[in-house]
Amino acid sequence: MKTRSLTTACLFTLSTLLLSAPALATKPAGPNAQIAITPAVQTAVQGTWRDPANVKRDAWRHPAQTLSFFGVAPGKTVIEITPGGGWYAEILGPLLHEKGTYVAAVVDPMAVPEGRGRDYQQRSRDGLDKKFAANAALYGKSKVVAYNPTAPQFGADNSADVVLTFRNVHNWRSANQAEGMFTGFYKVLKPGGVLGVVEHRAKADVPADDKSGYVGQKQVIAMAEAAGFKLAGSSEINANPRDTKDHPNGVWTLPPTNQHDKADDAKYQAIGESDRMTLRFVKP
Repeated sequence: MKTRSLTTACLFTLSTLLLSAPALATKPAGPNAQIAITPAVQTAVQGTWRDPANVKRDAWRHPAQTLSFFGVAPGKTVIEITPGGGWYAEILGPLLHEKGTYVAAVVDPMAVPEGRGRDYQQRSRDGLDKKFAANAALYGKSKVVAYNPTAPQFGADNSADVVLTFRNVHNWRSANQAEGMFTGFYKVLKPGGVLGVVEHRAKADVPADDKSGYVGQKQVIAMAEAAGFKLAGSSEINANPRDTKDHPNGVWTLPPTNQHDKADDAKYQAIGESDRMTLRFVKP
């Protein structure tokens, strides 16, 4: 009963902010521009319903600043691409519950060949469905859309205000799917809509089949512009200058995956999570 009361109280506060907080304008911003955090986003980030293990990663993911930079706000239709275990869903679902729509776009397991790939996508889908079903007060209005990664469609054309992708571009490049994904983002967004990209940042351009998990920032910008987007701003909020980007197992050497020898743990914990670009694009 105590947990339910806390959640109800937080939702009441959140609902009040959702209905009153203004949306951020999408305007050009330099990489070091100060980010004004919207009250509704801050309240959702501070929600007591979030998994404590997820909250610990806020120091590296900066969700309040990142979502505010991308113009996420109540009343908008926001699509998150491949939300995985729902790290951002814990923030976006409640944020958009009373006003707006949160759409989790997941890979359709049936569009993936049988084997480990399909099993992984099915587990991801099942886990997200379970998370949403377990708390209708937070996620009851959230939607799940399954897409074919070789011919992606995320909803009706010109229907979304914001599309978000967190650390996915390297996977699409290695699977030769990046062009189709960015084209799909462009189609589903309304004119003036925002594409927000966070990705592990390489020192320079890398081959499409690179296995490090890093991508060149200029390469990501080029892919988005080729699909029709215009770069509207960049931020260094998710940068990590301690990341040397030359690890034996790529980004997965670092936390939170920690694919390294136990003897090297202190070294990689001191580095922390990967250096990441944060880019905001607009559909003209």
